[in-house]
Amino acid sequence: MLRRLFSVIKKEFLQLKRDVRLLFVLFFFPVFLLAIFGYAVNFDVKHIKLVIYDQDKSNVSRDFIKSLTNTEYFDFAYYISSEREINKLLDNNDVQFVMIIPNDLSEKFYSDKEVKIQFIIDGVNSNTGTIIKNYVTAATATFSTKLQSEVLAKKGIDKFESMKVEPQFWFNQDLQTTKFLIPGLIAMILIVTAVVSVSLTLVREKEKGTIEQINVSSLSSFELLFGKVFPFIVIALTNAALILIASYFLFGVVVKGSLLLLLLTTFIFLAAATSLGVFISAISDSQQVAFSIATFVSLLPATILSGFIFPIDSMPIAVQVITNITPAKFYNVILRAIILRGVGVEAFWQQIIYLLLFMSFFGGLSILINKRKMNAV
Repeated sequence: MLRRLFSVIKKEFLQLKRDVRLLFVLFFFPVFLLAIFGYAVNFDVKHIKLVIYDQDKSNVSRDFIKSLTNTEYFDFAYYISSEREINKLLDNNDVQFVMIIPNDLSEKFYSDKEVKIQFIIDGVNSNTGTIIKNYVTAATATFSTKLQSEVLAKKGIDKFESMKVEPQFWFNQDLQTTKFLIPGLIAMILIVTAVVSVSLTLVREKEKGTIEQINVSSLSSFELLFGKVFPFIVIALTNAALILIASYFLFGVVVKGSLLLLLLTTFIFLAAATSLGVFISAISDSQQVAFSIATFVSLLPATILSGFIFPIDSMPIAVQVITNITPAKFYNVILRAIILRGVGVEAFWQQIIYLLLFMSFFGGLSILINKRKMNAV
């Protein structure tokens, strides 16, 4: 059995070696996707165009404006002199944020009266609008607290705070969305390359007419399928290592957990993903059909239903149930636990069980289908 299995694996490696274009795609495509998605898919909102209508023109208003524009979040565009200019600016999408400072800002502040500063935000993109609102609210609160402390200090009064909030962020202290998205991106790239490449293997034999020779040989269904899948698992593991190295140099992503545990869980995930590819290969009669099905069942679920970008907890219950169709959902949990949190298997053993069940179901189904086809010859 081992000799037959080794022969199939050797044959598949030789065939891959001859297909230079496929090897180029398998090794270049993952790292290329990582770079493109890593830089393009980013929810951090920075360099927001800011227009100011300063009616007060006092030291307080100038200090407040400076506190906003001295950060990377806001880019000062220019001042306006009337409210009539606001509609035109927002309608033409020239700016995202307009700040209107009333003419009695400093007067009311030093008189201990409430001051209202108006912020007009472009809300077409609700996510961006919410983030801008949070930025401005936090910046205003910080400036107000600082200014009050300075005024009280000049009067010789110590400001007393009965409660003070000191937030601390674990695992991703800078709250960079790239570090959150990279693990999901790794899962998406690996499942797409594994499912698509494996799904084309048996179909290629069918189109070349060599599958009949294999069916009448002494190879069992398990030996045939495992021998064809094993080289792609090796390539996928190599891709995973390349992606992690590229993530470190491009985005500063460091694996905080066990590399050995990461390797083991990645192997289990790839086994589950390739079992899906083998199943698609078994039910398809042409490479075009196999490629279309493989892309549909791997790319879309891994992007939309895996928690890669959209949080699963925010989805309707029915959709949350549907998310279980992709192993990338459970691999995402594992990756974020190992890479970002640095925890052990006790935090994600349920996900490993699901991947093993997924692999057993589609692997067993593929063997049954292939065995039936071999018996029919």
